[in-house]
Amino acid sequence: MGRYVARRLLLTIPVLLGASVLIFSMVYALPGDPIRALAGDRPVSPAFVQVLTERFHLDDPLWVQYWEYLKGLVQGDLGTDFRGRPVLDTIERTLPVTIRLTIVAVIFEIIIGLTAGVLAGIRRNSYFDNLVLVSTTVIVSIPILVLAFLAQLTFGLKLGWFPIAGTREGWYSYVLPGLVLASGSLAYVARLTRTSIAENMRADYVRTAKAKGLPRSRIIVRHTLRNSLIPVVTFIGADIGALLGGAIVTETVFNLPGIGREVFDSIQAQEGAVVVGIVTLMVFFFIFFNLVVDVLYAVLDPRIRYD
Repeated sequence: MGRYVARRLLLTIPVLLGASVLIFSMVYALPGDPIRALAGDRPVSPAFVQVLTERFHLDDPLWVQYWEYLKGLVQGDLGTDFRGRPVLDTIERTLPVTIRLTIVAVIFEIIIGLTAGVLAGIRRNSYFDNLVLVSTTVIVSIPILVLAFLAQLTFGLKLGWFPIAGTREGWYSYVLPGLVLASGSLAYVARLTRTSIAENMRADYVRTAKAKGLPRSRIIVRHTLRNSLIPVVTFIGADIGALLGGAIVTETVFNLPGIGREVFDSIQAQEGAVVVGIVTLMVFFFIFFNLVVDVLYAVLDPRIRYD
């Protein structure tokens, strides 16, 4: 197992390098003048434009700009934005907010999604099963932007149960945006769990356990559920990385100062260094959580080995 983890960690280096090339090329190949975007409607002197152009190598070819970025990246420097603020400081300021939001979303995803999926799977074709199938289909079909505004209007403004913006209420501020962010994922978790449970309930080993007279609860928890969790864990592990990087809409609607909101603002301001640094970090998180999922396979199924 240790050798396998070491190999996977070594493979992250070329993956991150390739991802950074693609991200850098796409971000810096976009048309527009970032210096004009920084100044807005204010007049800018040619000397100021020249200083920033030389400092950030804006007049150099794309490969030269990437080489300068790569030299800093090897030294742990993700660069600075056009206001002179280090990108690492921006990440340190915004990442904790996104991590808290992701933790709340994953908790909703696991508790609601798994519970609904297990109950629907063991009660196949029942009223509850049909309710889960219909409700998850409805949730998946509604864009997250619409869900966010509906949640704000219903649970925030009309009922007054949750704050609708900012983080002044501490962890409680993340409950409503976390539920919105997790809505599509928990629907997929519920459907995936339901399908996996229903399939394993018809397996030979379950029929054998029933023939031995084992209690139904023990059959479900110790036999069916454990084998059914492998595809669910795969989805959740990949989804954690997606939630970390895909919180742009949720953080913008709920005015949360996280990574997603920072990416949105940086794209508007054409802050290429910030966008490249944050998106590259999200790629690393995605790779890391996929490695964690691979390790969990062996925990859930002792037959799986990485020798």
